[in-house]
Amino acid sequence: MVYVKWGLRAIFWIAVLAFLHYTLPQHDIARITDTYEKRVNPGENALFWSNAATGENVNATGRDVFFIQTFLTDDDPMIYRNEDTGWGWPPYFKFDTANLQAEASDMMSKKSAGSAQWVAIRHYGWRNEFLSIYPNAVSLWAVEGPDVRLVPWFNIVVLTLLAALWWAIRVRWNRFWERRGRPEGGEWREAAD
Repeated sequence: MVYVKWGLRAIFWIAVLAFLHYTLPQHDIARITDTYEKRVNPGENALFWSNAATGENVNATGRDVFFIQTFLTDDDPMIYRNEDTGWGWPPYFKFDTANLQAEASDMMSKKSAGSAQWVAIRHYGWRNEFLSIYPNAVSLWAVEGPDVRLVPWFNIVVLTLLAALWWAIRVRWNRFWERRGRPEGGEWREAAD
């Protein structure tokens, strides 16, 4: 039974960490090579796409999604989708998809040494080629070069607050069970009599 308990705890914490890794913003330094629009009809992987109700016809058979093609600093290709998140989850309240696509188109550059323009791309989500999952670009801005280091202050603050909340709940939970499990000496004597 101990193995089952530890297995369930491990599954719970893996799910929590996966949720946080998917939802919290991440930053990539990349070079934008192309932007395009594609008609998409999410199927089995619809969980990883934004809500279709954000400014679109919900009954449509497909929808147009913007994509941003990039190459990361290690020359690996990375494709981002560019969709509004609206009022849904995750709460990025992104309503400027067309503006972000225009900014990305303006920052395109080729691989030639002197003219490469590097950008920082804030996004959430994962890239999985097998399941056709793309991270959603939230914002982008020009940076000086591929060696720029960005400190994820927002993630540090959120994770610290979540750890403090977990610790506070855990301490109170343990105190509750200590008080409940160990009654005062007088109560033990009365129960024994």
